[in-house]
Amino acid sequence: MSSKQFYASIPAFDDFSGIADSDNYRVAPDDWHVIIADVKGSTRAITEGRYKDVNMIGAACINAVLNISQKRSVPYVFGGDGATLMVHSTDVETAARVLLGVRDLAANRFNLDLRVGVVAVAEIHRQPGPQVKVAKYRLSPGNELGVFSGGGMDLAEQWIKSGDYLLEDSPADNDPDLSGLSCRWEPLVSQNGIMLSVLMQARAQDDVANANLYRQLIEEIAQITKITEVGGDSSDPGNPPGNPICDANMKFRWPPRGLRAEINATVGKRNRSWYALGLYINSLVQWLLDRFDITAGGYRGRGYRNELRDNTDYRRFDDTLRILLDCEPSQADAIEAALESHAQQGILRYGVHRSDSALMTCLVFNLDKSEHIHFVDGSDGGFTAAAKNMKAK
Repeated sequence: MSSKQFYASIPAFDDFSGIADSDNYRVAPDDWHVIIADVKGSTRAITEGRYKDVNMIGAACINAVLNISQKRSVPYVFGGDGATLMVHSTDVETAARVLLGVRDLAANRFNLDLRVGVVAVAEIHRQPGPQVKVAKYRLSPGNELGVFSGGGMDLAEQWIKSGDYLLEDSPADNDPDLSGLSCRWEPLVSQNGIMLSVLMQARAQDDVANANLYRQLIEEIAQITKITEVGGDSSDPGNPPGNPICDANMKFRWPPRGLRAEINATVGKRNRSWYALGLYINSLVQWLLDRFDITAGGYRGRGYRNELRDNTDYRRFDDTLRILLDCEPSQADAIEAALESHAQQGILRYGVHRSDSALMTCLVFNLDKSEHIHFVDGSDGGFTAAAKNMKAK
């Protein structure tokens, strides 16, 4: 088997607790590359109320790479203010070019500074200890997310944020293909009082102890949130307790408030006025299909809502466990108390952020095949604010 098929050949797991199972991971071949992109100064954008734009650029990084690759052969994780991906050596130059195009887009149309770095897996594996281990978490058939462990991604992020391995001189693709990128849903208002963004980094004595801690954290959070009845029904395995997406908070209005950001990101070299008119018409059709539960052109009216809920990445893992929960204030307090207990033992670093809603950015690949992924993040900073909180601790 060619090493290019490395990720495509990894068996997927369906239960999120599988992120703590070492049998689900494979060590990445040395001819793959880690790509990390993040918006510098995202805290400033948050204070200016532009975190939706930050999310849009983070999702655009993933979309741009997927659109020049075989989509199911690229592992990725959305980080809120950026993204982590891996590509084979045969795709790295093209991926770098389109990401530099996204960097130019971020600067010229969103006034955001995107940092992009590429590190060869071989460079990481030359260091004693860290490895890049990859697994595949399946949200639904045809919709998988990458999962990373082994410490390699942490090391790559440290290098890139220190100024090493940054993309600077390569020519950019000034018109990266961002088809499929959209942000038309209204903010997801908490149904229980709090949208809690949580970051957790295990710091136990070895990989086995770290995996056990992550498994324990997932179980503890599930126990605390299991009484939630509005945001998630524990009797429905398709909608776990704490899931920030439910039919009650999925609102589609016309025109969508996020449509301007979608136009800015995807217009490319097209005539802006005509392109914007087309998107306004397209979004009006989508609103009608959703409002009256009509199926047309692969869009299945309200059936799409159920798919969307299932295909949302409110739990993810890339050497850091990231979870967004819709919970009651007392549950948020209990979660923070449990995390603090582990932190006092010196085996966990964590950060949290509370808000009253969440933001959603969508990648739509093929509606006929139900292939679409939806990234969620807490409003008012979400995971970026939680990371700042973790550093402060």
